[in-house]
Amino acid sequence: MRPTGRLHLGHYHGVIKNWVQLQHEYDCFFFVADWHALTSSYEDAHDVEQNTFDMVVDWLAAGVNPGAATLFVQSRVLEHAELHLLLSMITPLSWLERVPSYKDQQVKLNDKDLGTYGFLGYPLLQAADILIYRAGNVPVGADQVAHVELTREIARRFNHLYGCEPGFEQQAEAAIGKMGKKAARIYKELRRGYVEQGDGEALERAQALLAEQANLSIGDRERLFGYLEGGGRIILPEPQALLNEYPTLPGLDGEKMSKSYQNTIALREDPDVVDEKIRTMKTDPARARRSDPGDPANCPVFSLHEIYSDSDTCKWVVEGCSSAGIGCVDCKKPLIEAVNVEQDIIRKRAEEFEDDPDVVHSILQEGADRARDAARETLEDVRAAIGIGHR
Repeated sequence: MRPTGRLHLGHYHGVIKNWVQLQHEYDCFFFVADWHALTSSYEDAHDVEQNTFDMVVDWLAAGVNPGAATLFVQSRVLEHAELHLLLSMITPLSWLERVPSYKDQQVKLNDKDLGTYGFLGYPLLQAADILIYRAGNVPVGADQVAHVELTREIARRFNHLYGCEPGFEQQAEAAIGKMGKKAARIYKELRRGYVEQGDGEALERAQALLAEQANLSIGDRERLFGYLEGGGRIILPEPQALLNEYPTLPGLDGEKMSKSYQNTIALREDPDVVDEKIRTMKTDPARARRSDPGDPANCPVFSLHEIYSDSDTCKWVVEGCSSAGIGCVDCKKPLIEAVNVEQDIIRKRAEEFEDDPDVVHSILQEGADRARDAARETLEDVRAAIGIGHR
C-alpha cells in the first residue's frame, strides 16, 4: 500500500479487513510501497516518512498482527530494487506501454509530469515486489489483475531464458535425496507416472508432496517442481491473482470514498466529527421533505447500513424510508453509533502505538529483516541463473 497517511473507512473495509483474515490463512508480506509513491509524487515526497508511520499505526490498530504477518517498508529491503533492475534487462518496452493503467493514469494525473521511466516502469517494480518472495497468491481487485498477469509473463520469460541451469538434472537428483527415502521414492514414482504416461493426477500429487517438504530450500523445491514436468528449473514461480470482492464505500457526497474527493470518514475520526459527517451525508435526492418517501437503493447512507447494521436495522431502514415513516436523521442515528463503536476500539489501540513510536519502528525493522532473508535467497538464485553469481 502506498503511504498516503491515515486511512479511511474505504481502506479498512476494502483492503485491511481482508488482510486481517488472510494473515491467518497464508504466510503474508504487507509492506509500505514508498518507492511506488515516488513514481507519481517524486516532487513532493517530504511527507512520506510521517505518512508511513500514520498508515502503519492504522494497520496495527485495525488488527494486522506482526506476529502473524511480515510488515516492512519497501525501501528497507534493497533486493526489490536489484530484482527490478535485472528484470528490466529482459522486459520488452511494449509490455509496459500496454498496461491499461499507464495511459489512464497519465490522463487522470495530467497536472503532473509523468513522462519518466519510474512511472512507465512501476508495473515492473510491482512485479519485482511479488517475485522477490516467490508469492503464490496476490490479493487484488479486478482492476489489478492485468498487473498480476504481467508479472506472470515476466516470470515465464525469465524462466525460459535462464531456467536451464548447467547440471540441472544432477542438482535435481541431489535435491530428491534430501527428501528422505520414503518421500523420494514416492516423488520418483509420481514423476515417472506424469512424464511417461501423462498422468495429471500424479503431477498434482507430486506437487502437493513437494509443498509439504519442510527440509527443502526454496531453490531446491522450485528445482523439483520444474523437474516434475521434464523441463528446467522454475526460478521465479508464476503468481496467481487472489480475487477479492472489495466493497466500494460511498463517501459523504455519494461518490466513491477517496481522499482526492475529500469525502472520507477517517479510520480514527473523533466521535463528534463522525456524528457531524454522517448527519450531513448526502441521502436519496427524492426525499426533499420529511414526508417524501425514498428508495434506500438510491441512498449512500443505506450502503453503509448494509456494512454496519444487522438485518433487523436494515429492514427497519428500508420500511421506514420507503414509507416516509422515518426521517433521514432517524436513519442515520444507529449508523453513527455503529461506526463510533467500531472506531472506539481502533482509536484505543492506535493510542498505544502513538504513545510508543519505538514499538512501531521495531516492528518494521524486524519485518524488514525477515523480508530481506527471504528476498536474498531468491536473488542469489536469480543471479546464479543469469550467470552473475560471482561466488
